[in-house]
Amino acid sequence: MKDLAPKRSDLEPIEIASLDEIQALQLKRMKWSLSHAYNNVPFYKAKFDAAGVHPDDLHSLADLAKFPFTVKQDLRDNYPFGMFAVPREQITRVHASSGTTGQPTVVGYTKNDISTWADVVARSMRASGTRAGDVVHIAYGYGLFTGGLGAHYGAERLGCTVVPVSGGMTNRQVRLIEDFQASTIMVTPSYMLSILDEYRKQGRDPRESSLQVGIFGAEPWTNAMRAEVETAFDMHAVDIYGLSEVMGPGVANECVETKDGLHIWEDHFYPEIINPETGEVVADGEQGELVFTTLTKEGFPIIRYRTRDLTRLLPGSARSMRRMEKITGRTDDMIILRGVNVFPTQIEEQIMAVESLSAHFQIELKRDGRMDEMVVHAEAKPEAASEAERAASAIALGKKIKSIVGVSALVDVTEPGAVARSQGKAVRVVDNRPKE
Repeated sequence: MKDLAPKRSDLEPIEIASLDEIQALQLKRMKWSLSHAYNNVPFYKAKFDAAGVHPDDLHSLADLAKFPFTVKQDLRDNYPFGMFAVPREQITRVHASSGTTGQPTVVGYTKNDISTWADVVARSMRASGTRAGDVVHIAYGYGLFTGGLGAHYGAERLGCTVVPVSGGMTNRQVRLIEDFQASTIMVTPSYMLSILDEYRKQGRDPRESSLQVGIFGAEPWTNAMRAEVETAFDMHAVDIYGLSEVMGPGVANECVETKDGLHIWEDHFYPEIINPETGEVVADGEQGELVFTTLTKEGFPIIRYRTRDLTRLLPGSARSMRRMEKITGRTDDMIILRGVNVFPTQIEEQIMAVESLSAHFQIELKRDGRMDEMVVHAEAKPEAASEAERAASAIALGKKIKSIVGVSALVDVTEPGAVARSQGKAVRVVDNRPKE
């Protein structure tokens, strides 16, 4: 792989500023954001008043802990525009969740918000090793989902040539990568595996492709999957993080020279880690639930938003701003199986450790009598797809899950291609247990 680390002279001054400079800017912007939300969003005025706090009570960054949390249900309760802090006429763009699990959550952006979003995505892409003039293949979904358009505007801001493919039609994805000679691809990690399968199906050597950088986000993925993709394509694979409630992609990103966690762009997004049970803020270095407060958003400021993502904060390395460890899971994705907490990424790690298995998998939950059961549907690699080899792989994976994750699971190793493929965010868990 090429050395794609940006030169220090290419970085924005804030990326390498002192901690004192960063914290002074954060405090100034946080005071503005709290006042903006309180004065312009009835929900926040009522919430702050009920908690007995006022924006003027913020004298230090630590004082943020006095303010109440915002959760996804608050957004649903104020559907569609109740959380906006500017008149609807000043909103340049609206994004929304799919609404498949309830009322959609709607977010809005002013013209300045869109510009800020483009800036942080461009910063993220540069940290990933992408440069002005590069061809960027965007296979995130376009539309109400923030991934496609968020990546698109950032790539244009960086000065790249954008190929706005969106998801699906995997054979065409490969053809366009090859024909247009894309050097960067932005896509979910699970769909990148489908693209890798398609390369092999077409008889192409992925290591001969033009791709040099993969910027993967929208779902948790492991370092084992990073190694799989990097080896297969001879390319860098880096993690990008974001969520629509806070901005979209570009809240944090790994730096290609270190790949040691995602630097949070703290000049725009202030992170906290809390104990998910008590809500108390924990010290940097301790694992817990990630909480964000926006510092510069005009249209849709959000205060202490509980992301449900589990991680920990670490000191800066390649940049001054703090890093967040790769997401290990979400509190709402956690499976509690016979008293043991299990995350899909833990299962993925064990699958990647069995050489005869591909990275495609799905977890099925079902109930046999009174007991919940977990069935792991994994997939054999083509060279290990005989019935005997699949049986041996199932035994090996079952032992790893039992010894390392700590639960017993039924393992079904299928023939190649039998596990459902993702063209966007992967559906890792299918719950077939009877509804209570």
